[in-house]
Amino acid sequence: MVFVDRLPATLVHLRHGVTHDVLACWFGVDRSTVTRAIGEVRPLLAERGCTVSPDVRLRTLAEVVDHLGQAGKTGIIDGTEIRVRRPAVGRKDRDRFISGKNKQNAVKAMVFTDEDGRLLFCSPTKPGSCADITHARELGLVKLLADGPPVEVLADAGYQGLGAQTSGAS
Repeated sequence: MVFVDRLPATLVHLRHGVTHDVLACWFGVDRSTVTRAIGEVRPLLAERGCTVSPDVRLRTLAEVVDHLGQAGKTGIIDGTEIRVRRPAVGRKDRDRFISGKNKQNAVKAMVFTDEDGRLLFCSPTKPGSCADITHARELGLVKLLADGPPVEVLADAGYQGLGAQTSGAS
C-alpha cells in the first residue's frame, strides 16, 4: 500500500472502528498489509498530536455511561438503519423488518459516540420496525442513565421522552 492509501485506511479505522478485514477488501490488499500500514501510520499521527487513547476499551453500554460520566463528556446517541433483503415468504416475522420511517426492509442498530465522534458502542441489531426509544429501553439505557453518574446525552426526536424517563438525569 502506498502512503496515500495507508493514511485514509488508518483514519477510517481510528474514526469509525472499521475492521482490518473490511479495509483489506476496500483497498484490495491482504489483511496483514492493512495491519502493518496502520501500525506504521498511527505513530506518525501521534507525533503530530493526533491520538486515540489506547487504554479505553468499552464493551458494554454500562461501561460507556460510566466512562462518559467520569470523563464529564457529552454522549451522542442515534439509531441507524441498514437495508436487508426481505425475509423469505412464509416466515412468520416477515413484516417485522419493514421500517416505518423508510418503508423498506431493514435492521436497526443503536450507536453511541462521544462529543468528538469516537464510536463508543454499537448495539446488536433489531428488526426495522423497532422504534429507537424502544431499542434503548430494551438495552437498559434508561435504567443506566437514571441510576448511573450524571451524563449529558444528545439525541434526536426518536428518543423523545428519554429525559423524562430518567428523571432528567440525562
